[in-house]
Amino acid sequence: MQRRKFGKLDFDVSLLGFGCMRLPTVAEPDPDSPVGKIDYAKAVEMVRYAVDHGVDYIDTAYSYHDEKSEVFLGLALQDGYRERVKLATKLPMWKVTCREDCDRFLAEQLTRLQTDHVDMYLLHSLGKDFWRTVKECNVLEFLDQAKADGRIKCAGFSFHDDLSLFKEIVDAYDWDFCQIQFNYMDEHYQAGVEGLRYAAEKGLAVVIMEPLRGGKLAKGLPAQVQSLWEGRGGSAAHWAFRWVCNFPEVTVVLSGMGTMDEVKENIATMSEAAPNSLTEEELALFKQAQAFFLERTKVKCTDCRYCLPCPQGVAIPEVFAIWNNAVIYDRPDEGRWHYRNLLEKNKAADQCAACGQCESVCPQNLAIIELLQEAHAALV
Repeated sequence: MQRRKFGKLDFDVSLLGFGCMRLPTVAEPDPDSPVGKIDYAKAVEMVRYAVDHGVDYIDTAYSYHDEKSEVFLGLALQDGYRERVKLATKLPMWKVTCREDCDRFLAEQLTRLQTDHVDMYLLHSLGKDFWRTVKECNVLEFLDQAKADGRIKCAGFSFHDDLSLFKEIVDAYDWDFCQIQFNYMDEHYQAGVEGLRYAAEKGLAVVIMEPLRGGKLAKGLPAQVQSLWEGRGGSAAHWAFRWVCNFPEVTVVLSGMGTMDEVKENIATMSEAAPNSLTEEELALFKQAQAFFLERTKVKCTDCRYCLPCPQGVAIPEVFAIWNNAVIYDRPDEGRWHYRNLLEKNKAADQCAACGQCESVCPQNLAIIELLQEAHAALV
């Protein structure tokens, strides 16, 4: 397992971070289960296997898996595993209305996680609105106090907005790390490569989320892209990870793994993913993939699901996924078939009332209302 220094701090971490937002689930959970729909037996086996094979950065959040991910980790990291990892979780900024909320949520999270401290504590999904909340509710003062009394060890933020705001936030506080969306399709999107380098130059460790763009760079690729990786050793996911890891400024790459096979493959990939290890020929293949996807993608939705629940019941990410897949993979009939299922369930774009709630929370700043109208016209 490759390891990288955690920014300006005096320790290193595994290049692969275990993201706990896409753990395996069961269709019919035990109503008395403390971990909800999470398949505890499979998930704990995966997490502990990863730790036993060199992964020591574990990432979760207050809201993941219907607020059960932290509870799961509190159980999964018993038997000595908690002491072997750096544990990261996040303050749910959309729930913060005052300074006291911060202490209340952190106390709840420590209880869920069955620990007396969080190694890496992030302000979740900062953008313009939540950055305003940070300033109005004295959240930075809270971070200072929580670090001083030992409840958290390192302070950071995850980010979904434009580059100028990213730089403003980086410069506003003595952060230990940040977390940004970064993959070969988002090289110049949001913080992008410029933000990556800006933060690293300031001494911040940089944790990467969405390295596979919500799985879109790993599975179901069109033949024109899949063929780029054939005969080169490794899956499409392997090469997408290698592109991210090629940047020496990258500290940790999070993967939301849902199967043991994914855990094993990613561990193998991260054992060889050294910085600046891709050849010019390999880098040129990514440019070809970028060009193909950019030409065909209709909506840059990453399936984060912050837009849900929609008051009218519109399955917003599903509508966009159906539209994108129909266009990218040239399968219009299949797209219409899937969209009819949403229509029958009253979850299609025709139910949109243009209230704007989804647009106010979308980390990608998508014009969701207009895009839903376009998607509906294309798929009916």
